[in-house]
Amino acid sequence: MIIKSPDTEDEFEQIYSLNYKTFVEEIPQHVESENKKLVDPFHKKNNYLIATLKGKVIGMVCFNTQRPFSLDKKKVEIDQYIPQGAKTVEIRLLAVEKEWRKSNIAYKLFKILAKKLIEQGIYMGFISATTRQLELYKKIGFAPFDELVGIDGAFYQPMRITFDNLKKEFKS
Repeated sequence: MIIKSPDTEDEFEQIYSLNYKTFVEEIPQHVESENKKLVDPFHKKNNYLIATLKGKVIGMVCFNTQRPFSLDKKKVEIDQYIPQGAKTVEIRLLAVEKEWRKSNIAYKLFKILAKKLIEQGIYMGFISATTRQLELYKKIGFAPFDELVGIDGAFYQPMRITFDNLKKEFKS
């Protein structure tokens, strides 16, 4: 397995397909489409990491440091949690193909992502965590705050994490 930034059109097409499978078919957050692809509304701001195996994207996560975040658009008040002058990030679209979910792909993606963010001097990250995977996010180190957001069948818990706490764990 290779974890890297996508760099081909085929990899981006696979991202759109995984996004669709996860956030339309599995978690009914978006409407169905004939092409079975979902391009994230924040796509142009996103920085992606993908896990590939023999050229197939089997997992992904993305981040962006440019506000407004999706949580801002959902009317979640995150500013009260951000220390003066701290660099922040929104982590989005953590998705793993169903047959790989019992593996440690999500952890490996997050470990590499955390190292990148720590190198960039990011202090705090925010995420809209699907309520279906809250234990996973808590194990990674996220803490819930604020009320649930979303729609019936697709509720998300706003969560945050400070990367200072992860520097030792993700140093290697």
